[in-house]
Amino acid sequence: MTPLKSLLVATLALGLASSLAGCEKKKAIESPRDQARTVSVVSIAPRQIEGGLIASGALVPREQVSIYPQVTGYRVAKVLVDVGDHVSAGQPLVQLDDTLLRAQLAQQTALAEQQAVLADQAETQAARVKGLDSEGLLSQEQIDTRRFAARSARAQANAQAAAAQDLRTRESLMIVRAPRAGLVIERNVNLGDLSGAGTNPFYRLAENSQVELAADVGLDALGKLHPGALAKVTIGGSVEVQGIVRLVSPAIDPNTRLGKVRITLPVRPDIRAGGFAQATFQGETRSALAVPETAVRYDANGASVMVIGSDDRLQRVAVTTGERGGGYVELLTGPPSGSRVVAKAAAMFVPGDYVRPEPAS
Repeated sequence: MTPLKSLLVATLALGLASSLAGCEKKKAIESPRDQARTVSVVSIAPRQIEGGLIASGALVPREQVSIYPQVTGYRVAKVLVDVGDHVSAGQPLVQLDDTLLRAQLAQQTALAEQQAVLADQAETQAARVKGLDSEGLLSQEQIDTRRFAARSARAQANAQAAAAQDLRTRESLMIVRAPRAGLVIERNVNLGDLSGAGTNPFYRLAENSQVELAADVGLDALGKLHPGALAKVTIGGSVEVQGIVRLVSPAIDPNTRLGKVRITLPVRPDIRAGGFAQATFQGETRSALAVPETAVRYDANGASVMVIGSDDRLQRVAVTTGERGGGYVELLTGPPSGSRVVAKAAAMFVPGDYVRPEPAS
């Protein structure tokens, strides 16, 4: 081989070797593990969530007033208020038909007056024999008869007067009145109903229009609460109001192991008895599996976290979140305790990516 050919072959061999080395270097640079980004990692673990003590229950009147008619057997002539009305103490609610009662009262008043006259007459006759017991003008039997007749007539007059007074009292009860001021939350009376015919009251009132939350609280959490504690109450998932614990039940339901906590709420038209609400007790904490709020990502598929596997590859795992507090969010469902997740799960991460985990600062 000539010197020129030898030089040409050597040059080609050197170029080929350089090209192969460059390809190998390029392949090494483009390896997924070499391209892995460094990420901050946190573990799913029990953490104290401030404000995490929650309870739910029904909205009930603080004091419920049941209103029944005090006289029975009379037709309802007028219904004066309806559900949702605010009434004052003594306000008329229902008018009963008193036509028959007024006739009975007139008759009984006349009988009472008649008997009173007879009693006066008998007492006058008894007064005439006063002091004649031993005079011999009348027998003792005649004297005693007049005295007993006077006493009997007066007793009958009193009885007739009492019967008339009873009818007057019934007449005053023909108007059913509110015993307390409050909000009408239930009505069970209609025109033509017969008073006393049913077991349900005519009306139920929330005294002073006050509605409160009767929340069910677990045995462990019950000991952390006390009257005067503040609570954020969410009604219907949207309305939030400030509440104050009024009463902590001293007893526990043996079946549910729950106790009642009564929470006073402001008087507002959108707080209605019979609704449902949830209370978060401020200043209270509880332990729960949680991660930093930044570790949870939200997209069209819902909430999720990016879990780092043993091979340092990412996996998207759906979660259900609970309460938040102190920068943490509770995980009701999701990966088990101890799982490593990306501390800041930005949208740039894709399941299957390799990462270089390092503990979050």
